[in-house]
Amino acid sequence: MPLFDITTLSTELFAAAKAAPALQEWLAAPEAKGSLLGAWAPDIGTLNDVVLLRQFESAEDLIAERSRTHLSDNPFGCMEHLRSWRSDTYLPLEFTLPVTPGEYGKVYEIRTYKPKLNGMGPTIEKWREAVPVRTGYSPLSIAMYSLDGPTRFTQIWPYDSANQRAEIRGKTVADGIWPPKGGPDWLTGDMTSTLAVPLPFSPLK
Repeated sequence: MPLFDITTLSTELFAAAKAAPALQEWLAAPEAKGSLLGAWAPDIGTLNDVVLLRQFESAEDLIAERSRTHLSDNPFGCMEHLRSWRSDTYLPLEFTLPVTPGEYGKVYEIRTYKPKLNGMGPTIEKWREAVPVRTGYSPLSIAMYSLDGPTRFTQIWPYDSANQRAEIRGKTVADGIWPPKGGPDWLTGDMTSTLAVPLPFSPLK
């Protein structure tokens, strides 16, 4: 099972676009580990961020890439534009694999829930039942749960626009297929949602 990494770069004011070329080079360097799947700049949510989604085939590769970043004198190749950064490790829900690069939408929703202390297992099973029907309305890029820090459940959904997102979510609720039946019973009220646009070099567009 591959591991996934979500890295969030907090940049200086209006600096996300300025950082993008050097960041692209850093991610494509010969010594880099992992595969870049997505790179986004939030339009609704925490602004001046860059969000990266990467896939690693082994824990060793993930650790090597984290070490490369932590020990660098110019992390991500764009330190002059950075205020801070953080990385989180995730394990994917196997029934949402593979993540296939391509053009899926102009806006991506990155949505994170914090399950109850005993809620991650039941949440996965509720999603296993509901996702096949839900993805008939719009595609799902990936769903996964965190392996470090607080337990979180994160999903990434592409849409043509914020309006399309609202329309599709409204229809799935009206049709009674979303959220998964019984799924909210295992969640806390700690939820966040970010709408982000793909950067030019993002494999998921």
